[in-house]
Amino acid sequence: MSIEGSMPAAYAPRHIGVALVTASAILWSSAGYFTRAVPLDIAALLFWRGLFGALASLAFILALEGRNTWRSFRAMGWIGLGFCLLSSLGMACFVASLRLTSVAHVSIIYATVPFVGAGLAWLVMRERASVAVLVASFFAVAGVALTVAGGSAQGSLIGDVLALAMTILVAAFVVMRRRFPDVPLVPAACLSALVPALISAPLMSSWPTDGREVAMLVAFGVSNMGLALVCFTIGAKFIPAAQTALIGALETPLAPLWVWLAFGEAPGMAALAGGGMVLLAVIGSMVWEGRASTAKGC
Repeated sequence: MSIEGSMPAAYAPRHIGVALVTASAILWSSAGYFTRAVPLDIAALLFWRGLFGALASLAFILALEGRNTWRSFRAMGWIGLGFCLLSSLGMACFVASLRLTSVAHVSIIYATVPFVGAGLAWLVMRERASVAVLVASFFAVAGVALTVAGGSAQGSLIGDVLALAMTILVAAFVVMRRRFPDVPLVPAACLSALVPALISAPLMSSWPTDGREVAMLVAFGVSNMGLALVCFTIGAKFIPAAQTALIGALETPLAPLWVWLAFGEAPGMAALAGGGMVLLAVIGSMVWEGRASTAKGC
């Protein structure tokens, strides 16, 4: 029995999905801290993060599948490879953007993923976004525009564009996860951690210099890539795409917080104002949707 097949989406409690996706958002919010804490080039960060993340994911699969591990990889098929491609590209853009622009810019741009996901879900599955999501989208986009336009001294255009590309890619694989709930994608998550490492290996120009940096890279890969991606991949199967993306946006206030506490990289006024608009839009949409679901008896 496969990792995900043992928990059919139709019967799995929704709170399991909510807990797992929340855990992934908290783990992913630490990326800015690690990219600041380890003074290596982007290619080296991608390599070590991907390598240790893939090993952590593989250990998880081996623990649950045992001798059926290879079969679980084969079962993911072309859908799994597509998920792997989207995830790999998204994570590469994510790490690169954290080095090229401020953590606040990356987090706030990423916070629009619920609304990008809602648009893609309508295009792919004809799922209509609610009025609450549409209203929240307007305020979220306004918040992003305020952040990028008013805080240009803190960020960079290339970094912001990479953050936007990452946002679109994440929304795409959230929708793909919901579109194909029966395809086992945890093995694909393992491969999506390994691919950036293999691509980045020839481009590395620096290596860890002491045990502390090695420990930080292990923690970065295991927590931020391995555990986070496994939690997200499993949890996203059990809750709607819009809700998955909304919970993921909780990373927005956390990512700049860790960097500010550790390195004193305080967000500017434009980032604070824009981030506040995005965060209020996300929370307001979540509360509205939660009340609507309760009223319908969901």
